[in-house]
Amino acid sequence: MSKYLNFIAERNQIRYLVISVIFLIFSFFWIYPLLWVLSASLKTDFEIWGGLGLIPEKLIWENFERAWFGANMGRYFFNTLIITFFSVTIVVITTGMFGYVIGRYSFPGKKILVGILISTIFIPQGYTIIPIFDLLNNLNLSKNLIGLTLATAGHTPVIYILLFAGYFSRIPVELEEAAKMDGAGFIRIFVTIMLPLTKPVVATVSILQVLHAWNDFLLPLVITLANPGIRTLSVGVYAFKGEYFVDWSGMAAASVITILPIIVLFLFMQKYFVEGVQGAVKG
Repeated sequence: MSKYLNFIAERNQIRYLVISVIFLIFSFFWIYPLLWVLSASLKTDFEIWGGLGLIPEKLIWENFERAWFGANMGRYFFNTLIITFFSVTIVVITTGMFGYVIGRYSFPGKKILVGILISTIFIPQGYTIIPIFDLLNNLNLSKNLIGLTLATAGHTPVIYILLFAGYFSRIPVELEEAAKMDGAGFIRIFVTIMLPLTKPVVATVSILQVLHAWNDFLLPLVITLANPGIRTLSVGVYAFKGEYFVDWSGMAAASVITILPIIVLFLFMQKYFVEGVQGAVKG
């Protein structure tokens, strides 16, 4: 019996080892583009096209200096930081309230409203850019960060509302009833009681909106065409491509500057991201 158990244990270990090696190989191919960009950011343009190797012959740190100062990526970084922070704040509050109403209240036409919201998922972003730009232009907001922030927050995916609605629907009704007996109104109940209970969803929505705001390209490109001073990082990276010449090493360095904050954020917040999605789906 003991020999049989040992045989089973050894076979499971071999199976685990084989599976781990296979996934390791797939993981390498998955992250290779990221590794290549990191490597290219420290190479010359000539060396970049000299092969697919990841180890530079000489570390060219000047690429980052040229990208940060020479190409104004430093300014674009702070523009993107401001837009991301305030758009996340706006999105969490508005989608949280919307999700709270849908998840906790019953009212005539609720299913129709949810159906209309879901149908907006199938509208391509490009179809809404011209109306958004025209609206910002009429409000005299198309030339500053305020307009770009509102436009970025306005492109909120409906999935945020559904995540909040699913999570709010699982919270016991007794909490609201006790708060109402104490004289609390809708805003107070939402801000002081309900919203703090949805920290996993808040974290999930915040991460998704950060990714959306930080990486959005088409909308900022259109709005900042005539206003280079309010460009975001994604548009700034595109600026390395000229009509007759592309600064590949500078573009790689700018790309690293762009993606590293997102990677660090997700590594620290991935636990809350998973909890928020699981909680909303169960609801």
